[in-house]
Amino acid sequence: MVILPMKTMKRNITCGELRKNDAGKKVILNGWVHRKRNHGGIFFISLRDRYGITQITVDTEGNTELAAICDELRNEYVIAAGGIVQARPADMVNANMETGEVEVIASEIEILNKCEVLPFQIEEESKANEDLRLKYRYIDLRSANMQNRIKMRSETAFAVREWMTANGFYEIETPTFIKSTPEGARDFLVPSRLYPGKFYALPQSPQLYKQILMVSGFDKYFQIARCYRDEDSRGDRQPEFTQIDIEMSFVERDDILSMTEGLMSHVFKKVINVELPKNFKRLSWEEAMETYGSDKPDLRFDMKLQDFSSFAAGSDFQAFLSALEKKGAVKAVVVNENYSRKQIEELEAHAKIYKAKGLAWMKVASGGALEGGVSKFFADKAGDITKELGAKEGDTIFIVADESRRVTNIALGAVRSKLGKDLGLCDPAKFEFVWIIDFPMFEYNEEEKKWDAAHHLFSMPQEQYHNTMESDPGSVKGDLYDLVLNGYELASGSIRIHDSEMQNKVFKIAGIDPEEAQKKFGFLTEAFKYGAPPHGGIAPGLDRLVMIMAGLTSIKDVLAFPKNSFGISPMDDCPSEVDQKQLDELRLQIKPV
Repeated sequence: MVILPMKTMKRNITCGELRKNDAGKKVILNGWVHRKRNHGGIFFISLRDRYGITQITVDTEGNTELAAICDELRNEYVIAAGGIVQARPADMVNANMETGEVEVIASEIEILNKCEVLPFQIEEESKANEDLRLKYRYIDLRSANMQNRIKMRSETAFAVREWMTANGFYEIETPTFIKSTPEGARDFLVPSRLYPGKFYALPQSPQLYKQILMVSGFDKYFQIARCYRDEDSRGDRQPEFTQIDIEMSFVERDDILSMTEGLMSHVFKKVINVELPKNFKRLSWEEAMETYGSDKPDLRFDMKLQDFSSFAAGSDFQAFLSALEKKGAVKAVVVNENYSRKQIEELEAHAKIYKAKGLAWMKVASGGALEGGVSKFFADKAGDITKELGAKEGDTIFIVADESRRVTNIALGAVRSKLGKDLGLCDPAKFEFVWIIDFPMFEYNEEEKKWDAAHHLFSMPQEQYHNTMESDPGSVKGDLYDLVLNGYELASGSIRIHDSEMQNKVFKIAGIDPEEAQKKFGFLTEAFKYGAPPHGGIAPGLDRLVMIMAGLTSIKDVLAFPKNSFGISPMDDCPSEVDQKQLDELRLQIKPV
């Protein structure tokens, strides 16, 4: 059969539109064959497009040509179907389909294109492995769930633009080819053919350009920006990603936070009809680390880290005493679950990933007694311990001790996070926002024996530290803030440095000498000399936002064409080798590994 270009069988309605009041209309539908059943010469065809599914009924009695076409049809053939809309009898209505009250009695079927045997079946949620789905992404994207996720992403981007524009922001594009500057991850470099030996970089973010836009007088800027970082992929990260980039002039921290809360409230209401609180919770960085062991805590469940030092100090348990003698910490979490030995061993292995030396435990038995694990060291304090920690019969108490308070918090925080997931406490339909504020401005790099900027080099230190920051960088708090949602860092931002003198101080603390600073950032510090306003901004991740709204745990499921866990695209075999001619034009030579 020769497949001809579409002429007379162009659709006049989609597969998701027909309803009972359309009965009697003559329609033409175009789409993919989702399912086909043959009941003795009467064919039932579920025809699908991105709008929905309509049942096509074809009675081929006395029409051998139509019967031959219907007999040939297979899943994912692209067809046109013309016929009359008919209401289904009440006892045959399909309540699971939006078009379930009707069917189309087709008199014409045209095959627009055929489909080979599918590498996997198109289902609501594909059961195929990830690489197979990505190799045949164009097939995977036809599934109902993927279609809905891409739709949600489109609606989210539109809602962002809608709110930002209504609130006086200009959408301004910044360059994709920029100067390579250190921003925390490796740059992707693009060699210049016209200037051999020189390179463009793909932006890790539009940070410097949006600050220059503030100097230029555009006091409310936003952009749905593509960003690129040469780092390992994981569930919520890809080499290329999209962020909602925002910058404002003449603002303080609370102005940025309030603006972001308004944006999020609009997006959640518009896209998934969820009402958010007017103001989000706030935690200092130190409070978040001490209470949850993470600067991106999941607040969908409680389970706070509690100080166990007073009980440890009065015990004979040497591991705890040693941690306290070295100015460390001993902390505990209480779990409303009676954990088995095997489960405890799995949790201990998880804690050790985060540098814990071990995971101590004990259970609350009947009458409030402690049993198992390290309980023998605390038997005489059982009543005080259970009262202080709020532990009840059947609960398990987990304890981490380390000479480093940071290790104690992070390791026990990781255990807390795993417990929340394992116990089903992370409801994907629940959205718990929290602002993390008052971050350290600098963190010490033990390997290189120098101070690094905790976020980036352009964040303003809080005013009370301006005179002491050079003599005591470790105590400095930055005017930094992160927006956390359900345990994910959704957005990061800061009030920026807007004068050259302060910027040079930060460069100096971070070990960047004036010559290097001028070479890498001179165009920004030069701009500051010409009337730069106070300004600040934030950049929510669009991919993560849609992922969380959709109740997922991987951004790959909300991207049309993601890379796999190794940064490879199985569909087009990217990255790929290039021919020698292209290398010669760029004056590049491949060095053997």
